[in-house]
Amino acid sequence: MKNFLKCLVCFSEKQPKTSSTKNRDYPWEIYTLKELVHATNNFHNNNKIGEGGFGSVYWGRTSKGVEIAVKRLKAMTAKAEMEFAVEVEILGRVRHKNLLGLRGFYAGGDERLIVYDYMPNHSLITHLHGQLAADCLLDWSRRMKIAIGSAEGLAYLHHEANPHIIHRDIKASNVLLDSEFQAKVADFGFAKLIPEGVTHLTTRVKGTLGYLAPEYAMWGKVSESCDVYSFGILLLEIISARKPLEKLAGGVKRDIVQWATPYVQKGAFDHIADPRLKGDFDRDELKKVIMIAMKCTDGNPENRPSMLEVVGWLKGGVGSRKKELGIVKNNYMIDGYDEDEDEEDEEDYETDYEVFGMEKYVTRSGGEKI
Repeated sequence: MKNFLKCLVCFSEKQPKTSSTKNRDYPWEIYTLKELVHATNNFHNNNKIGEGGFGSVYWGRTSKGVEIAVKRLKAMTAKAEMEFAVEVEILGRVRHKNLLGLRGFYAGGDERLIVYDYMPNHSLITHLHGQLAADCLLDWSRRMKIAIGSAEGLAYLHHEANPHIIHRDIKASNVLLDSEFQAKVADFGFAKLIPEGVTHLTTRVKGTLGYLAPEYAMWGKVSESCDVYSFGILLLEIISARKPLEKLAGGVKRDIVQWATPYVQKGAFDHIADPRLKGDFDRDELKKVIMIAMKCTDGNPENRPSMLEVVGWLKGGVGSRKKELGIVKNNYMIDGYDEDEDEEDEEDYETDYEVFGMEKYVTRSGGEKI
């Protein structure tokens, strides 16, 4: 990785200083510092649209009139520089309609800048928990579109990218929305490349409490299944607009799965839906998606589905399966949901940037970093 970073810096500094260039050997543009300074109005505070542990994100417009988002590392620490290298390397490897596109970067001197496509509808968290949530722009169909898009992006990382990629930081603030509310999974600074034949890695824990799979949070054991767990939390969040973690009286914390489980046991699925939807959703679809989320968040990673299965279920494959979804929670079994039935049985590790395109508009998220 260090050699890769040296190559990035050398390649960037060898480019002409007057305008961005695109080399046929690389899928990105190498921007000049002058170009990005001009695009962001010298990184003016009015252009700032997000901020996090490793730096700030700015809106900009290139000389060609293209809107961009520019992430600027705020300190040249070894940790931040490693994340820069990881993100550029991984985004350079992947191309998918549901992954945030890397337009290019600049690496020179003490500056490290990553250029992305600009997402005009900001992040999912803006619409679930922020100021834009009051506008209720996310009706049921948009929520399902976002859920399916996010799942497809993850499925690509797990099953099509070579080598396979574990994201490690799936959460609402890392799902960005384009002008058509198409989901784009973002922020690959914590991502891990998985060599062929390797089922899991043991690594230092990074991410956000509330989204972390238990085996990862406790033992640092990371696999694609950890992303599946995080996606299950995200799915419940999309449905309910509740935060992944909430504080109860006495300082006790309850996660979203603990909150939803009693309703699932009782078959009271409508109580899990966001009240702002005012009942305007497909109830069979609601039940199906909740059961998918519960399956994804199973405490045993071996019982969780793959993201390919999740995509198939979200797109309507659940009802056609002979073996329906079965959820084991706290030593009881919930029979698989069949949509044709009328009744159902009862340390300080920071993310790259906590919000993207929402800092000016929204209140703080409920996810708690570890």
